[in-house]
Amino acid sequence: MKICIACGMPMDKASDFPGGDVQKDYCIYCANPDGTMQSFEEKKAGMIRFVMKTQGFDEKAAAKIAENSMRKLPAWKEYFERQDLI
Repeated sequence: MKICIACGMPMDKASDFPGGDVQKDYCIYCANPDGTMQSFEEKKAGMIRFVMKTQGFDEKAAAKIAENSMRKLPAWKEYFERQDLI
């Protein structure tokens, strides 16, 4: 079983992968319609919406939760390293 590099979702069946391509390192929820991976901004916005909907947090709290989760994921490592240098 693979773990999505962009959101942490377990991926164990072909339908979890964009276009059923089990060679991808990210899940269907982190893919654009053309199968490419979403940008940091797109993923963060989606995670904020997800946290608000599923956990009932307001937008500010959901943004903090999303960012803290994303800091731990391989897809966004370089993004946060650059941010930490600023």
